Amino acid sequence: MRRPLAAVLLLAMAMAACQSAPATAPSAPISTMATPVETLTPTPTLDIAHRLLATMDTDQKIGQLMMTDLDRHGSVDDLADVVGAGLVTGVLLLGNDWDADDVRQVVSALRQQSVAQPVGLYIAVDQEGGNVQRLSGDGFDAIASATEQGTWATDDLQEAATKWARQLSSVGVNLNLAPVTDTVPDAMKSSNKPIGVFRRQFGSDPGSVGDHAAAFVRGMNAGGVQTCVKHFPGLGRIKGNTDVSGEGTNDSVTTRDDPYLTAFAKGIAANPAMVMVSLATYDNIDPDHVAAFSPIIITQMLRGDLGWSGVVISDALNAGAVKSVPVDQRGVDFIEAGGDIAIFPGLDDLTAAADGIKQQMQSSPQFAAMVDQSVLRVLEAKLTAGLIG
Repeated sequence: MRRPLAAVLLLAMAMAACQSAPATAPSAPISTMATPVETLTPTPTLDIAHRLLATMDTDQKIGQLMMTDLDRHGSVDDLADVVGAGLVTGVLLLGNDWDADDVRQVVSALRQQSVAQPVGLYIAVDQEGGNVQRLSGDGFDAIASATEQGTWATDDLQEAATKWARQLSSVGVNLNLAPVTDTVPDAMKSSNKPIGVFRRQFGSDPGSVGDHAAAFVRGMNAGGVQTCVKHFPGLGRIKGNTDVSGEGTNDSVTTRDDPYLTAFAKGIAANPAMVMVSLATYDNIDPDHVAAFSPIIITQMLRGDLGWSGVVISDALNAGAVKSVPVDQRGVDFIEAGGDIAIFPGLDDLTAAADGIKQQMQSSPQFAAMVDQSVLRVLEAKLTAGLIG
């Protein structure tokens, strides 16, 4: 039965919402049920998004749903064609030891490449702390691991996250793909390869994890950087790493009314810009699809049960866990499941995935309408981030 958990989740969201309002809010309020874009109450933001959508061709629409990467030692010039033509919604900075001057130079070059486009770029990082801190050179504080952050008072974490966000914002970063909101059971801290081994979790209690995730989101919002709660519905109870392969990445514990979802409900209530969906398979929910390709998990659970109406972003879709799915089908499957922004590191995969989405749009009016809905959600988030105008 899901009704008891629904009450718990709503209470968690209400409690988190009563705390200080963030400076950066998602494109639409959280409700108890997902609402189709067409039936949303008209707002100035939504009206602007609709008008902008009407000016876009098919390639530009697809571009708002595709994110690629730039490695620490990669060349910005390699992205000139896709950025200049508006074929990507943003660029994820990968690798380690970026310093502030490096990032400023990259951001300046990317902005010059995209100057003719009406929609600005997301410049994204994984700035969690500890083992996962992409920007760690001069100009950036050393950030403690999430496991250490989880021992702090939430007010202190929020204050620290605001400071970290201001450092990101000062160099042009506007999206942090954090916080990790996965709960790792105490007994699995050393065997959970994607999260526990790297101390990426705030703790082993979903209530505390949710409180700290919410504090991190509020702090980043206050510092002018949008955030992404991840990896729904949780990577804390698997042993394998979805980045490497599909082996050991089946979760045989999590259910649709699982108490561990409370952490995500609290994180979502703090108003992140996005929710990232994992690439694990959840045997008790949808054993036939990884979460990113599961309509049950994205549309029914995340958008329905938890009422999330904002952007859903994928984990990197070049990962080992999805290698069995053809590249040109991965973006299609993600959008059909209810997702929005697909991350494709590497321009070859990005191009193949975009071609697959385009072909599906041409053959299916229903799918083309889903693309429009996804683009609207992204445009609203970008309006909130000041990336349009």
